[in-house]
Amino acid sequence: MDEREAKLGFTPQKENVYNKLLPYAEDLDSESNELLAEIKAHLGRTVQVRDVKTGAVHWINQLVKYIRLYGFKFSKEDHISFIKLLFELVTAPDLEMSLVQKFASVLISLLKKRALLSREDLVLPWKPLHKLLESVLYSQYEHHGMQLFPPNIENVLKNLVRVARAYFPADSTQEMLDEWRPLMCPFDVTILKAMSYFEMFLPTVLPPEEHAKGFKLWFDEFMNFYESSHNTPSWEGHLVILFARLANHTIGYIDWNPYIPKIFTRFLRSLSLPVGTSIVQVCRTRVGYDIDVVVLWMVSMLGGGTITQEHLDQLFQALESYYHPSNHGKWSLRLLQFLSKLPATLVKRLHRERHKKPTWEPTIPESHKLTDAEVTKFVESMKTVTFLAMFGKAGSNDAGTAMHNLAILRPELIIPTLLEKLYPAMETLTEPHRLTSTLNCIVSVSRSMLRNPKWYPEGPSHVLPILNLSLPGIDSNDFRKSLMTFQLMSTFASLVPLVDCSEAPQYRTDLTDVEKELCSATAQFEDFVLQFLDRIFALIENSAREHTSRMDSLSHERLNAQEAMLEIGLSSTISALLQQCSDALYQSALQKLFRFVATSVFEIRVAGKFVSDLCRAAAKANSKEALKLFVPHFSRNIKHLTENEDVQKEEHLDDELLWNLLLLSEVVRCEGQCLLVYKEELLQVLRSTLHLTCKQGYELSGNLLRYCLKVLTLIYTTDYRSIKEDWNRPLQDYLAVRDWGKPGKLDDLGLQWHIPSAEEKVFATELLETFLVPELERLVKFTQGEVMSREELKKTLGIVNHCLVGAGSLLAPLSGETINMVLSLVPMKRFMYSCGYKDSINIKGKDIRQMITDVVRQVLAYMMSSHEDDTKSLFLIIRIYTSLLFYNGALKEEFDTRWKSFHMVKRAMANKLVGEKQHMRALLVDRIMLQHEWRVVNRTDKTFTDLHKAMFSDLLSLSVSRYSEVRIQAQRVLSQGFLFFTYSYKLLLPDILKNLKEDPDIPHHQFKGALYVILGTQKRCLATKRNWDVISEVWPAIVQAQHSEKPSVQKLIEDLGDKIDKNFETTAISIKIPDKCVEAAGQLLSNGSQPTPKAQAATCDEIDMGLKEEEKRNQHYLEVYHKLCDTLTELVENGNLMWKFSQLAMELMLMLIRHDTPLPSRSVRMYVQNMVDETLMVRKLSTVAVSALLKQQKRSHKMIEMNPYEVSHTAPPTDSNVVLPGVRPDNKWLCYDSADVPDTKEKWESTVFVEKTHWGYYSWPKSMKIYAPSQDQPKLSRNREELSEGEKAIYDCFSDQTFIDKLIGFLSLEEEKGKDKFSTKNYTLLKGLFRNFDVAFLHLLRPHLERLVADTKHDTHESSQRCAAEMVAGLIRGSKHWDFERASSMWQWLLPVVKTAVGNMAVESVSAWGTCFATISESRDPRKLYPIMELVMDSPLSGEGGSFNDASRLYVLQGALAQQEWRVPQLLHRLLDYIQPHLMHPYKNVRDRLGSVLTSIFLFDYPLPHGTAPDSPQRAKFIEEILPKLIMLRDMKEQDQASGKTNHVIDKKKVPDETDAALLVEENGGAGAMETESGAEVTRPENGDSERKTAIKLCKSVMKWLQGNVNRTNYTLPPELFKLLPIIAPLESVMNDDDLKRECSVTMACMAQSYVDSTNVPTALQTIKEVAGLSSWHARASILSYIQVMVFGNLFIFQDPKYKEEIRELVLHLLCDDQLEVREVAAVTLGGFLHCGYLTMNKDLLSHFEKLSSTKLKKRKRTSVEPPSIESLLKRHAGVLGMSACVQAYPYDVPEFMPQVLMDLSDHLDDPQPIQMTVKKTLSDFRRTHYDNWQDHKQKFTDDQLVVLTDLLVSPNYYA
Repeated sequence: MDEREAKLGFTPQKENVYNKLLPYAEDLDSESNELLAEIKAHLGRTVQVRDVKTGAVHWINQLVKYIRLYGFKFSKEDHISFIKLLFELVTAPDLEMSLVQKFASVLISLLKKRALLSREDLVLPWKPLHKLLESVLYSQYEHHGMQLFPPNIENVLKNLVRVARAYFPADSTQEMLDEWRPLMCPFDVTILKAMSYFEMFLPTVLPPEEHAKGFKLWFDEFMNFYESSHNTPSWEGHLVILFARLANHTIGYIDWNPYIPKIFTRFLRSLSLPVGTSIVQVCRTRVGYDIDVVVLWMVSMLGGGTITQEHLDQLFQALESYYHPSNHGKWSLRLLQFLSKLPATLVKRLHRERHKKPTWEPTIPESHKLTDAEVTKFVESMKTVTFLAMFGKAGSNDAGTAMHNLAILRPELIIPTLLEKLYPAMETLTEPHRLTSTLNCIVSVSRSMLRNPKWYPEGPSHVLPILNLSLPGIDSNDFRKSLMTFQLMSTFASLVPLVDCSEAPQYRTDLTDVEKELCSATAQFEDFVLQFLDRIFALIENSAREHTSRMDSLSHERLNAQEAMLEIGLSSTISALLQQCSDALYQSALQKLFRFVATSVFEIRVAGKFVSDLCRAAAKANSKEALKLFVPHFSRNIKHLTENEDVQKEEHLDDELLWNLLLLSEVVRCEGQCLLVYKEELLQVLRSTLHLTCKQGYELSGNLLRYCLKVLTLIYTTDYRSIKEDWNRPLQDYLAVRDWGKPGKLDDLGLQWHIPSAEEKVFATELLETFLVPELERLVKFTQGEVMSREELKKTLGIVNHCLVGAGSLLAPLSGETINMVLSLVPMKRFMYSCGYKDSINIKGKDIRQMITDVVRQVLAYMMSSHEDDTKSLFLIIRIYTSLLFYNGALKEEFDTRWKSFHMVKRAMANKLVGEKQHMRALLVDRIMLQHEWRVVNRTDKTFTDLHKAMFSDLLSLSVSRYSEVRIQAQRVLSQGFLFFTYSYKLLLPDILKNLKEDPDIPHHQFKGALYVILGTQKRCLATKRNWDVISEVWPAIVQAQHSEKPSVQKLIEDLGDKIDKNFETTAISIKIPDKCVEAAGQLLSNGSQPTPKAQAATCDEIDMGLKEEEKRNQHYLEVYHKLCDTLTELVENGNLMWKFSQLAMELMLMLIRHDTPLPSRSVRMYVQNMVDETLMVRKLSTVAVSALLKQQKRSHKMIEMNPYEVSHTAPPTDSNVVLPGVRPDNKWLCYDSADVPDTKEKWESTVFVEKTHWGYYSWPKSMKIYAPSQDQPKLSRNREELSEGEKAIYDCFSDQTFIDKLIGFLSLEEEKGKDKFSTKNYTLLKGLFRNFDVAFLHLLRPHLERLVADTKHDTHESSQRCAAEMVAGLIRGSKHWDFERASSMWQWLLPVVKTAVGNMAVESVSAWGTCFATISESRDPRKLYPIMELVMDSPLSGEGGSFNDASRLYVLQGALAQQEWRVPQLLHRLLDYIQPHLMHPYKNVRDRLGSVLTSIFLFDYPLPHGTAPDSPQRAKFIEEILPKLIMLRDMKEQDQASGKTNHVIDKKKVPDETDAALLVEENGGAGAMETESGAEVTRPENGDSERKTAIKLCKSVMKWLQGNVNRTNYTLPPELFKLLPIIAPLESVMNDDDLKRECSVTMACMAQSYVDSTNVPTALQTIKEVAGLSSWHARASILSYIQVMVFGNLFIFQDPKYKEEIRELVLHLLCDDQLEVREVAAVTLGGFLHCGYLTMNKDLLSHFEKLSSTKLKKRKRTSVEPPSIESLLKRHAGVLGMSACVQAYPYDVPEFMPQVLMDLSDHLDDPQPIQMTVKKTLSDFRRTHYDNWQDHKQKFTDDQLVVLTDLLVSPNYYA
């Protein structure tokens, strides 16, 4: 038995380590045991007696607080019992969602620390969690507003699954696959659901022996799925998260090498980087990968001989220029995230491999652990881009984070380079951005720099040079630079003891050379500190505000934002420096500071504040020495300046007195013990200054009093140095330089605490007796009528508040008679936590807090009756109330701020590699102090007494005061009080609501104040409490609060309505706790673990009583719910409400419509009648309400099990893990067959209808359920007597012809011209009517539908058609469960109506009908919808109504078929056969639509791995059919003349002949008269080849199809599509058909951007070569741009040396093309490939270019006009272009070969054009791109080269 177990009685799971370092640690074990025993007892009992909403919530809150204070200080048995109890509560059916969220959050924190419980200890079932998540994520009621969830519930539940999945049983993987595989239809949205569930639930933390039951069941299948989809579909992100998690948990068990190129390619594509100079950049709209996930995946694949590191090298080489500061775009943010997160993730992995304590989780095999060499490679691959990103426009923070982690890994690679950049930046004044960026990065690597003897021993030697060089950075004119300098200094100062060790070599012989050097450098510390102070003094003198008004108090003296930040920087830096000084150094600094303070006087707002920070820092660092100098000096000055009695009366004091007071008040903020010596001086100062007339004077004096009391009475740490050793010992005993950067050790921190001594308490009591008691006596006299000026009153109240806040930690809490605010079957205890404050102080035995309370309450009562206009005094009273109620030594707001900033510093400075809390000592001390503060914040007893109630009533009277400022302050405190004391609002509710009544005695300000109290702060609001009793009182009161016309009140009511709307959550009416929860609670009470619960488990009688109470509660809530509904309905119906409030009542009632309790029939009737109200808003509300009510009244339809293999007469598969996606014999019966439609009753009844489209495509579910036959379903055509009361209310209205006429009249009104869309709300309403009441109202609605469809009037057509579309969709969707007779009679009259509608479509109504048909078809069996399918298939391109109607009919048809996905292959074949002859349609709008239809048709030609061949049309066959018609376009004649470019190097005049002229006309359609969008006639001479015209139109349709592929299909670029490339490429040159040209450019860009599967690369390259050999030079030029984009977008797939060689040959070949434009594009492409590292720069390449460029040109005589030979000029130009590409490939640096290449290029400056132009452009670009860093680049050139280069770049040649 270990020591802890012996002491506690159990072995704690994981204690909070900081508690043992608190000064009162010995009390905490007994306290924690006591608390835990109470929590176990009452939590268990409260669940046993089923009191969950109040009792369990209360005790779970206590458990949360316990965990926050003590960690997991309970036994493993208790830990498991808590988890099981909470798990049962979370998964209890129909529990209120806010409770689920609460319990789930606690369960997450219990499960988070996976190492504490192994899979043997705990098993959790996954199905209850899945059921819960399904009910939230896919709630069928939420969109109707019948379930209102808490805002964050989804994330909480997802996180719960993530922490619980490690404990799912071994067989769960197979169960999950069986459950969700059937959803994996790649064309349906259900695949997103399946993948998100797999990502969330699949367990991956399994021991190796269980891998066969884990990932091996699904890995290959999912990986194939991932590889088969090329277009980042929405579900891919989930799969990536799953793979990354798997990789992380199974390092060494999966060979990732085959997949790595594809993974990297997809990541690179997901960054959407712009490539090349093409004008058309296709933006992929799909979302990119989550960077956190990608880095985890990449880092998990490193090591063990994988090729990941090589790919990382290539990736960073390709990304390098995107990181350059001059390149900034929308991609930058994600690239920077990648940069900062990648090394952080590697550090985590290394920590896991090398430093983490072993747990039950599987370990990484030795073979796959990262070696030092691999780590070095990793750091080297990231180094270049990190240093580039450092100077980026987005700031250096991400680069700093990256360097922090890289320097932890390999400081010797990062820090020297960083220092090389830092020193020049510090010496130059012209580039402040450079300086701030490098300073930021140096701060990030400071710890690695100081303490890395293994990798970087010389790091510490740079500290002093950096500190000395950074001094000029403190500059009052450059705020940002000063801040960064402060950050640098404070960081180094907090790591390095400032001790002069320069004499150590004389005393010690054990020093290394580095240490000797370092010791001698430490002699500079004193100079540095003194120079630093000089700089600070200069800064202060420059910051002083010249003219400041003295009328304001201190509270008005706000610093502006820059001054405030500068103050924080200054005070933290000076604190760190002085704290770290040796005694000798401290004395020098103190003397200097004292001289400055003693000889200066500044204004006290800015400069004064800065100086006071310096003094405070000095006093904190060494209280004894600092006070010795400062207190006597300031006290003397103040005494001298206040001797004259007139000073007391002066309203404006001179600066000197204020200056001394300010500095004294700050100096005393040191160690309390040291103040005792100066007791008399301080008392004298306080006596002479507390009652000054000058406001600033008495406020400063009050601060002095408060700070004195605080330092005397609080417990706090006093030593924040970087090491605990006394560094003033002789050098032979202790050498400080060896402790530079040393982390603190928790076990050996040597903490020093200040604990109030008896003397300090006596002094504090004396201060209170001297200054508080007289003020309280004055206040009592004031309440008895003695006159006191407002200033005097303010002064007195101020002193009271200062005393209260100063001594608050030692004042006893308020006491009184306890009030129980809520009934519960278990005690609702709260605990007092011990914080080391043993006994409180009092005055002559009287409780001080009680004394103040009594007096201040009297003062308030007196003031409210006679001095209500003295608002400033009331503010002070409110402040005193706040302190009395909530302050006991620490405030939560202040604690939260400090907690946040602590974590920021911790994150920035942490060494995650070592872990083990290896933080700086100061940080650990701060964390322990925060632990103490958190205990102080929670020490307050939250028992609500009669005194509290009286004070709350006072605050309420202030909250409804006459003055708005007073109201605001009081409301804030009251709201805080309601939060602090749970349920306290209930006691004040009657008083609050009383003020809302319409009563002449209630003034307006009380009414308005009460409304604000209800509104509350932030999300808290009394009107959204989850308590039926409260809501039933508050809501009717708000609705009736209509007696003020003031705009401000109207706005307030609106805000209140909005707040309820946004924050109201569905509150349970019935909560039934299942027996499983009761059993789990019993288990907690009887698990036998220590400490024994304080109370016994509930007896059977108590459990029975609890059950009865639960029933009683639920019945009571139901009654209250009905009463609330009736009250609100009554208020709406009686007509006394104004329209706005009537509307508000209806909105509130809308939130009362629930999924589990029917709305009372009176309310239903009210909503139905209001559907025909004259007000639009009321109609809208009523429509939404009635839709929800119809959903509520929906009868459940019976489901039966079905065996698909029996239906299809096939045998089921033997292995459920072998899946064959696609159309198979066992699912073919689901597909539509027009020869076999259910058009007779027998066929209808024998057909097995399966409504959901995804079932069966991938696999069948274990239990396949379908709807039972119609005779087993709820009865159709019910008469009125068979309806429920709620249904009758709807039935009666809708049976009334007048009502229907009015309703349809309103539904078909136009709401906003041109903006009306198909309304889902109206459609849902109509669908509900036809579903619930089948044909009951059809005869009334039918004439309206027929009328609307036929309406073609210009002004009403749009809204009539929209309404008709909604009716048709509602009718057909609502008829889902109708029998054959009803359905067939409906189709009989409906089909002609729909036909008319389709014929009457106009521009405005197309979208409505498209939505209508898609809605009808979605998730419906196509065989049931056969009439509509045949209708839309019936000759859509009939030409009736012109091209617009043709396009519209296609659009509608597309919508209907697309929803059916794979189930209508026959219709798709029919459609393809039908549209093929029309693909060369004369009208553009029809062709565009046909292109889109083709995309839809071929969507299902998707080769899934192991899938069956698709039944639907196939692309390859289609392309074979159309290619012969397009082949003639391949060699269209060049139209170079039209392009204005020449075909040869030398400008030859070329006159076009007649054939060219004819072609110009013919290209654009010749005699075609219908080429324009609008269809306007454009006639041309009939002299063209009509075949070519037709081919161009066909080509345009095909290109639209190819463009559609980019975003809509899963497989964007199958091999057969490459056959179209040689046809499209030349068409970019057609100059007289802009439309064709644009379509070609976009299509080429789309194809270039597409993902190329590795199997298709040879096809792609073959096709590209073919295009490069075409006669059209435009085709050759465009294919070069194509290659560039294609290769970059598929970089890692094209890495095979064979492919690289082919591409290199091709580019070099085209570099020698006889067309100038082609050569230029080839040079750019080559430069791009060299730049991104795809092709490597080598000697062969350079010598090839040199050889070409040295091709001899014949010298021509001046008189000769004969040009040089074309061939030799081409070769020479190609060589120059090649060298130019080599220069352009390195825009930001100068490789070794470049100087010589530039020299070679300069030799060609006098060559003929175009060579000369190329050289000039290259030199000009070189100058432009290398200008910024020319000082560095210069070093790479020899002096001779520099002379030539300078001559070239500035000579007349350059400007020629």
